[in-house]
Amino acid sequence: MMLTLVFSVQVMAEDEVYTGFFSDKAVSGYDPVAYFTEGKPVKGSDKFTTRYKEATWYFNSAEHKKLFLDNPEKYAPQYGGYCAWAVAKGDTASADPHQWTIEDGKLYMNYNASIQKEWAKDKVNLIKDADNNWPNVLK
Repeated sequence: MMLTLVFSVQVMAEDEVYTGFFSDKAVSGYDPVAYFTEGKPVKGSDKFTTRYKEATWYFNSAEHKKLFLDNPEKYAPQYGGYCAWAVAKGDTASADPHQWTIEDGKLYMNYNASIQKEWAKDKVNLIKDADNNWPNVLK
Protein backbone atom coordinates (compact mmCIF):
# COMPACT_ATOMS: atom_id res chain seq x y z
CA MET A 1 0.00 0.00 0.00
CA MET A 2 1.35 3.40 -0.95
CA LEU A 3 0.50 6.50 1.01
CA THR A 4 0.59 9.78 -0.84
CA LEU A 5 0.83 13.05 1.01
CA VAL A 6 -0.37 16.15 -0.69
CA PHE A 7 0.99 19.43 0.51
CA SER A 8 -0.89 22.64 -0.06
CA VAL A 9 1.26 25.61 -0.88
CA GLN A 10 -0.25 28.74 0.53
CA VAL A 11 1.19 32.06 -0.50
CA MET A 12 1.96 34.00 2.62
CA ALA A 13 0.87 37.60 2.74
CA GLU A 14 3.44 40.18 3.77
CA ASP A 15 3.02 41.88 7.15
CA GLU A 16 1.64 45.40 7.11
CA VAL A 17 4.91 46.69 8.59
CA TYR A 18 8.25 45.48 7.26
CA THR A 19 10.26 43.90 10.07
CA GLY A 20 12.51 41.37 8.36
CA PHE A 21 12.30 37.61 8.66
CA PHE A 22 13.64 37.08 12.16
CA SER A 23 12.62 40.27 13.90
CA ASP A 24 9.60 42.32 14.83
CA LYS A 25 11.53 45.63 14.73
CA ALA A 26 9.97 48.33 12.58
CA VAL A 27 12.49 50.48 10.65
CA SER A 28 15.22 47.99 11.66
CA GLY A 29 15.12 49.42 15.19
CA TYR A 30 15.70 53.01 14.11
CA ASP A 31 13.68 55.87 15.59
CA PRO A 32 11.11 56.98 12.97
CA VAL A 33 10.60 60.35 14.70
CA ALA A 34 14.33 61.20 14.43
CA TYR A 35 14.09 61.41 10.62
CA PHE A 36 11.79 64.41 11.15
CA THR A 37 13.36 66.01 14.23
CA GLU A 38 17.07 65.33 13.60
CA GLY A 39 17.11 64.89 9.84
CA LYS A 40 19.01 61.61 10.01
CA PRO A 41 18.59 57.97 11.00
CA VAL A 42 19.13 57.41 14.73
CA LYS A 43 19.10 54.00 16.40
CA GLY A 44 16.30 53.54 18.89
CA SER A 45 16.75 52.24 22.42
CA ASP A 46 15.33 49.19 24.19
CA LYS A 47 14.26 51.65 26.90
CA PHE A 48 11.74 53.39 24.63
CA THR A 49 9.56 51.00 22.62
CA THR A 50 5.93 50.55 21.71
CA ARG A 51 3.80 48.11 19.73
CA TYR A 52 1.98 49.41 16.67
CA LYS A 53 0.53 47.39 13.78
CA GLU A 54 2.01 44.17 15.16
CA ALA A 55 5.58 45.49 15.14
CA THR A 56 7.88 46.89 17.81
CA TRP A 57 8.93 50.49 17.27
CA TYR A 58 12.08 51.87 18.87
CA PHE A 59 12.82 55.47 19.87
CA ASN A 60 15.90 57.24 21.19
CA SER A 61 13.96 59.22 23.81
CA ALA A 62 10.73 59.28 25.79
CA GLU A 63 9.84 62.49 23.94
CA HIS A 64 10.09 60.78 20.54
CA LYS A 65 8.01 57.86 21.79
CA LYS A 66 5.32 60.27 22.98
CA LEU A 67 5.32 62.15 19.66
CA PHE A 68 4.85 58.84 17.84
CA LEU A 69 2.09 57.65 20.18
CA ASP A 70 0.25 60.97 19.75
CA ASN A 71 0.31 60.65 15.94
CA PRO A 72 1.77 57.39 14.60
CA GLU A 73 0.52 57.99 11.06
CA LYS A 74 2.61 61.16 10.89
CA TYR A 75 5.87 59.44 11.81
CA ALA A 76 5.55 55.86 10.56
CA PRO A 77 7.13 55.38 7.15
CA GLN A 78 4.79 55.06 4.21
CA TYR A 79 3.91 51.59 2.95
CA GLY A 80 4.80 50.01 6.27
CA GLY A 81 8.48 50.77 5.82
CA TYR A 82 8.81 48.62 2.70
CA CYS A 83 10.86 50.08 -0.13
CA ALA A 84 8.67 52.78 -1.67
CA TRP A 85 10.15 52.24 -5.14
CA ALA A 86 9.28 48.52 -4.99
CA VAL A 87 5.71 49.32 -3.92
CA ALA A 88 5.43 51.75 -6.84
CA LYS A 89 6.47 48.89 -9.12
CA GLY A 90 3.80 46.60 -7.61
CA ASP A 91 6.02 44.58 -5.30
CA THR A 92 7.58 44.65 -1.84
CA ALA A 93 11.21 44.76 -0.80
CA SER A 94 13.09 45.44 2.40
CA ALA A 95 14.34 48.92 3.14
CA ASP A 96 17.64 50.28 4.40
CA PRO A 97 17.06 52.79 7.25
CA HIS A 98 19.89 54.90 5.79
CA GLN A 99 18.07 55.33 2.46
CA TRP A 100 15.16 57.60 3.16
CA THR A 101 13.34 60.72 1.99
CA ILE A 102 10.76 63.01 3.51
CA GLU A 103 8.37 64.31 0.87
CA ASP A 104 5.34 66.45 1.76
CA GLY A 105 5.76 65.56 5.43
CA LYS A 106 5.84 61.80 4.84
CA LEU A 107 8.72 59.39 5.36
CA TYR A 108 9.66 57.04 2.52
CA MET A 109 12.25 54.27 2.74
CA ASN A 110 14.23 52.65 -0.09
CA TYR A 111 16.01 49.34 -0.59
CA ASN A 112 19.51 50.73 -1.20
CA ALA A 113 21.37 53.81 -2.47
CA SER A 114 21.02 52.83 -6.12
CA ILE A 115 17.24 52.39 -5.82
CA GLN A 116 17.00 55.66 -3.90
CA LYS A 117 18.63 57.45 -6.85
CA GLU A 118 15.98 55.96 -9.15
CA TRP A 119 13.29 56.98 -6.66
CA ALA A 120 14.57 60.56 -6.51
CA LYS A 121 14.38 60.96 -10.31
CA ASP A 122 10.57 60.65 -10.37
CA LYS A 123 9.32 60.41 -6.79
CA VAL A 124 6.15 62.42 -7.39
CA ASN A 125 4.86 59.92 -9.97
CA LEU A 126 6.28 56.96 -8.07
CA ILE A 127 4.39 58.08 -4.94
CA LYS A 128 1.16 58.16 -6.98
CA ASP A 129 1.86 54.65 -8.27
CA ALA A 130 2.79 53.36 -4.82
CA ASP A 131 -0.32 54.93 -3.26
CA ASN A 132 -2.42 53.13 -5.88
CA ASN A 133 -0.63 49.81 -5.26
CA TRP A 134 -0.73 49.94 -1.47
CA PRO A 135 -1.86 47.76 0.34
CA ASN A 136 -2.68 45.33 -2.49
CA VAL A 137 1.02 44.42 -2.82
CA LEU A 138 0.81 42.70 0.57
CA LYS A 139 -1.43 39.92 -0.76
